[in-house]
Amino acid sequence: MPRPALAILALSALAVVLAGCGGAKNYTRAASRKCFAHEKDAKLQPVPPSDFIARNALGGAISVTTKHNEVTITFGRDANVAAGIATAYRRVHGANIGIEDVLRPQRNAVLLWRAHPSDRDLSLVNSCLK
Repeated sequence: MPRPALAILALSALAVVLAGCGGAKNYTRAASRKCFAHEKDAKLQPVPPSDFIARNALGGAISVTTKHNEVTITFGRDANVAAGIATAYRRVHGANIGIEDVLRPQRNAVLLWRAHPSDRDLSLVNSCLK
């Protein structure tokens, strides 16, 4: 095999290997719930009965309260499903709710905050998304 072709083949193989490593992993309800259960500044709550989007998500959902806020985290299979979940929330939100301020898609999860989250609450919740 000519040297340039061998180099291209080697680089292609390396690219495939690197693409499989370090990619964004999906969050899971079980691992995230376990982390929140051990977090002293957060308390797990039942998902609100009125949140039919979260209650029907195939990946499940959890609701967490912090000292000054509450967030419902809905899990999808992947980022595309999470984008669909976020779209559903945008379609059904109340007219007086600034949805873009409280809706945060992240990888395969969608975070819906009761109020604008503080940096501390964001950090706390992000540290337990597993």
